[in-house]
Amino acid sequence: MSEQWLYQLRLYLADELAEAARRDAGAPVLGPLPQILEKHNATMKCQLDAFSDYVAQAEADGVEGYPLYEWTKATIEDPTKKAKHLRSFAVHVKGQEVYPQEEADALEADLQPMVDGTRITRLSRHDTNPASNPQVPERFRKPQA
Repeated sequence: MSEQWLYQLRLYLADELAEAARRDAGAPVLGPLPQILEKHNATMKCQLDAFSDYVAQAEADGVEGYPLYEWTKATIEDPTKKAKHLRSFAVHVKGQEVYPQEEADALEADLQPMVDGTRITRLSRHDTNPASNPQVPERFRKPQA
């Protein structure tokens, strides 16, 4: 029996678009992007903001329950990684960070024509298959009890 993976699309925006998108997801400078997202009941979240939210929540709740805390905190404190993640936006569908392939396919088909290499520099697809995803570096892993 094969597993059904879930997917997430990510948009990579030019600096000026990323700044506008972080301030106002419906900003006119984003062109038809807000309408495409609305059509799919989708929103986008800046990866740096998501990482910062995770760190803040971990610090509020106690970092013991947040296995990615140290790695995430180090990521947002690294200037190079911070700049990279400021331009990366995860697309959520119906409030979900990951969603079925059919939804990802339809959304990707509508977003792909917007990728011009300048304003929207890239569109990527990620899945929940652990083999497809980088693992947390050893130095950030907690020893198993």
